[in-house]
Amino acid sequence: MTQLPEMVQALLEVKAYPDTPQGVEMVQTQMSFVFLADDYVYKVKKPVNLGFLDYTTLDKRHFYCQREVELNQRLCREVYLGVVPITQDKGDILIDGRGKVIEYAVKMRRLPQEAMMDVLLVNNQVSPEMVISVAQKLAEFHQKAETSATISAFGNLDTITKNTEENFSQTEKYIGNTITRDRYQHIKNYTDSFIEGHIPLFNKRVADGRIKDCHGDLHAAHICFHNGIDIYDCIEFNDRFRYCDVASEVAFLAMDLDHYQRTELSRSFITAYISKSQDNELSQLLNFYKCYRAYVRGKVESFKLDDPHIPDEEKAVILAVAKRYFELAESYV
Repeated sequence: MTQLPEMVQALLEVKAYPDTPQGVEMVQTQMSFVFLADDYVYKVKKPVNLGFLDYTTLDKRHFYCQREVELNQRLCREVYLGVVPITQDKGDILIDGRGKVIEYAVKMRRLPQEAMMDVLLVNNQVSPEMVISVAQKLAEFHQKAETSATISAFGNLDTITKNTEENFSQTEKYIGNTITRDRYQHIKNYTDSFIEGHIPLFNKRVADGRIKDCHGDLHAAHICFHNGIDIYDCIEFNDRFRYCDVASEVAFLAMDLDHYQRTELSRSFITAYISKSQDNELSQLLNFYKCYRAYVRGKVESFKLDDPHIPDEEKAVILAVAKRYFELAESYV
């Protein structure tokens, strides 16, 4: 594991925070350092270029911090509080302090971990009524979500093919590690043939206005049952991943419920969404998009294996999770 940057080490100290928390914990993704400080969360973007995102300059990280707050307030307004500077003055690195701005963080209210859907699923505490409520909230969000000629263009065959081809090109390096050669080829053949065989359906989805400015990353870990339903951490770094067919968004959470071996909840969620939205064509695309979304999750987990800041013991768990998502992707073929 590579030594943490100076700024990150400084933010592990309680003195770096304006309200002096009792303690600070840090978790990581391949894109961010996330600091948990009592009632608040501070998310700092890593200066990385992963191909599908570019956080390599301070200006870009500032811009995407602002976008993250703006976009996430659509589904959880009370959680996303704003963007705060990280400053350095006479050797002290502080959140919202004096001196030179060296970084930015998204500031959020901290949601209770025990109320997260992924935690509740593991503890068998998610009911059909809960996923039906999520489906209804999502259908209402999609009904109001922005669409336009620009957004609809992301439902065109060229973009869908670009997204799927990117999946396969970016995971070639993991063949023999998180995915087998046979599984990789099986999923790729299915994906290509489905697109070719359903061109009129994809075109109709565009014509019917089913391509919206969605959440883009709707899996169980991003849903919290706390004073209602908070759906957070949408994709801000690449419009192409957020502008999608609502069927792709629904399939994402349905797939993740399958991942947690709760297929009955997955069915309840899909049925409730179709009933609320009256999107009866959605079911024809579900397996295709479930496969696509499971593959994305396997890919994203695989990327973490390349992160020098993640300890080896965590990577052993990540490896197993990535393999399971790729296996799940193949199950929809």
